[in-house]
Amino acid sequence: MSSKNSKGIIPDTVIIHANELVTLNSKFGVPRIGKAMKELAIINDGALAIKDGKIVFVGTTNELMNAVKINEKTIQIDATNKLVTPGFVDPHVHLIFAGSRENELTMKLAGKTYLEILEAGGGILKTVKETRKATIEELVENGKNILNKMLKHGTTTVEAKSGYGLSTKDEIKSLEAVRVLDKQHPIDLVPTFLGAHAIPPEFKGRTDEYVDLVISEMLPKVAEKGLAEFCDVFCEKGIFSIDQTRKILLAAKNLGIKMIIHIDEIVDTNGAALAAELKAVQTGHLLQSNDTGLKAMAKAGVIAILLPGTPFCLMMKDYAPARKMIEYGIPVAIATDLNPNCWTESMLMTIVLSCYNMKMSPAEALTAATINAACAIQRENEIGSLEVGKKADIAIFEVPNYYFLSYQFGINLVSKVIKNGKIVVEN
Repeated sequence: MSSKNSKGIIPDTVIIHANELVTLNSKFGVPRIGKAMKELAIINDGALAIKDGKIVFVGTTNELMNAVKINEKTIQIDATNKLVTPGFVDPHVHLIFAGSRENELTMKLAGKTYLEILEAGGGILKTVKETRKATIEELVENGKNILNKMLKHGTTTVEAKSGYGLSTKDEIKSLEAVRVLDKQHPIDLVPTFLGAHAIPPEFKGRTDEYVDLVISEMLPKVAEKGLAEFCDVFCEKGIFSIDQTRKILLAAKNLGIKMIIHIDEIVDTNGAALAAELKAVQTGHLLQSNDTGLKAMAKAGVIAILLPGTPFCLMMKDYAPARKMIEYGIPVAIATDLNPNCWTESMLMTIVLSCYNMKMSPAEALTAATINAACAIQRENEIGSLEVGKKADIAIFEVPNYYFLSYQFGINLVSKVIKNGKIVVEN
């Protein structure tokens, strides 16, 4: 696993004596599917070396000491009795919004459903109202506070959606806030346009007209300004239909913007089949997706982003059928789905919920939070595993092995976070 060209290199930083160095070496597949999701490629007494923000050596501590030259300027991190993993990749995040919706917890406890809260003017539409009033500076400040917490919990790359503007002006404002944050914050952001997140109040009963606005005005402006790498649509009963979703995504594809979809969260709309038909890069939620659609997704290589925090917050009985998806050979990733309804910055919490409520193994959940999540945003050649040539995006945990990430919960287990070779968090 070491680099043949590392001899004589004087690294900027070395990590030595890791009890477990989880490399997620690419020899087990990228993305990992099926049984390969359990293959973490762990090195005991592991070590790695960093130079100019990149990983230049991976192996045992003894191998590292013989392979590189350490001088007085080299930062040495002793990871004795600690776990070292790739930095978490969070591939489904509603980062840009204003306000909060803490009062909705009482409504949920009284038995109100997601769609009932939305119909009452709550949910997404309440956040839309607040986001439209916010300045770009306020959106950036809120986003920065969220990203700071994500970084402290080991996340180093985030997919960041718009979707709470729902007008051309406010969607552009939201994506410009993502661009500012990407420049200002250590976490790397991957921008997604989600103008089709809900029907704004001024278009109530005129969904087709709003779809036309998204296609004829929003998407061309987003493309012209180069503000989004991906286009997402909330394909759900009472929101955007299969036909409307297809229409929006194909328009995005024609503009060079890649396709992802929210599907089958509340009811089965046959969204999984649409994802396979369009060969979308990834889909989110999939709580209700039917077997035919899931098998088609597996064949098409569409990545499933499972979001266990959402049914947890909505107090739903159903969670995405992770075991079935893994059995079918679907590449599975996990994400926080951070948003005002599901407000958690912690991928550690997501790993816990994935194990306890979706019956994923600790190894599968860690794979889903790293290399498979990197594949979901098409960054697998840069991040998601600890391999020579990749970015030095690394999380060090105050625990002896990876089982603790799902075994010990309710606290932050992070000891240090390294981003692009620099120590950015020391707890």
